[in-house]
Parts: sequence; structure tokens; C-alpha cells
Amino acid sequence: MVDHIKVIAFDADDTLWVNEPYFQEVEQQFCSLLEDYLPRHTVSQELFKTEMANLPLYGYGIKAFMLCMIETVLRVTENTASPAILHKVIEYGQQMLNKPIEMLDGVEDVLKALSGKYRLVVATKGDLLDQERKLKKSGLAHYFHHIEIMSDKKESDFQKLLKHLDCSPENFVMIGNSLKSDILPVLALGGYAVHIPYHTTWQHEHVDVTIEDPHFYQFNSMADILPHLIS
Repeated sequence: MVDHIKVIAFDADDTLWVNEPYFQEVEQQFCSLLEDYLPRHTVSQELFKTEMANLPLYGYGIKAFMLCMIETVLRVTENTASPAILHKVIEYGQQMLNKPIEMLDGVEDVLKALSGKYRLVVATKGDLLDQERKLKKSGLAHYFHHIEIMSDKKESDFQKLLKHLDCSPENFVMIGNSLKSDILPVLALGGYAVHIPYHTTWQHEHVDVTIEDPHFYQFNSMADILPHLIS
């Protein structure tokens, strides 16, 4: 791989820093909030249903999650929820937006080692303001040649990114924790992809596939990629 790559793209959430555990923590609190109306597991299913229905409208991120929680409250309670419940939901979202950035192990060491040898970019999806906030708080922005905050991560989104970077797929590698969003679209374009699994993943990102592709790599940690990118 080292002989081909010119641009290395990193996913952000659950690749550079912790993200999904915060959503799961709030979801548990949310389900408890509505347990007088429905069992917790049913509330969770209703919330996911709302998220999937609204994904084309709201996209990804904490603000979309807040709106989906509010809509779920209104549906589950048949519009009888007290203002206190709705206020609590907004409070959950604001707490998420103010979370400190918790870097994943080895991330900055890897960026330091690769900096100057490749063009490094961030390729992530989600809310623009929130992702910019997290990147600024992380202190990592100076390592990256380009920041791409995408509305989604499909083949067409990566094609647009490659065109912007003036980079051929065979000179590009994507590193991320989601097979669905970070790996499969890039492999389909002929690029390289490195999967670093995270211990928890949003159910929307789950795919049950076996990947057999010479451009595909999977490692247990970020540091494991260095021998494949530094000769």
C-alpha cells in the first residue's frame, strides 16, 4: 500500500475520538424518561424508527438526534408530554454538545508520524457546526490538509471528495470504524480502505458482509497502520 498512497483520509467520530458511547448513554436516559409510557426497549425502537424516517431531512449529528427525541416523545405520549420532559430532552442534547473531546489511543502519534509524508484529510459526516467544534477542541486541525464534512458517505460523496483533492482512487486510502460508511464505498471506487473496529457502533451502520478485496485492511488499533504506510 505504501507505494500507491498519496492522500490518507480519516473518519472522525469513533476513529479519532469517542462519539457513539455518548449517544448510547443519552438514549438510555431517554428511554428511562419515558418508561411510564412504554417499556425501555420499545422506546428505543420508536426512537430508531424516528431517526430513520428523518435521516433524509435532518442528516446525522446531535441536533438531528435531539429533534428525533422530541418527535418520539410527542408520538409516544400522544402529545401529552409535560414541558419538563421536553426540557429534559433539550438538556440531554446540550450536554452532548458540550462534551469534552476524548481522543482514542494512538491517534496523535499516528498523525505526527504521517504528517509531511502524505496529504492528510478528515472525511466525516454529521452536523457542520458540531464537527467543526469537535475538531477545534481536539487540537488536531493543524495536521490536516483538508476537512470534508459530508452529508453522507456514499460512492458519489467520495467521488466528489476525490475530485476536489485531484486524487485518483488508487492513490487514496480511507481509515474508519464503519464498514458501511468508510470502507465499502471507497473499495467500490477502487481506493484503499482500512477498517479499525470500535467496540460499539450505531445500529444504522451495521452491515453483515465478508470483504475479500486486495485493497482492504483491518487492524485492531490506529498504530497498527504505520508499518503499512511508512517504509
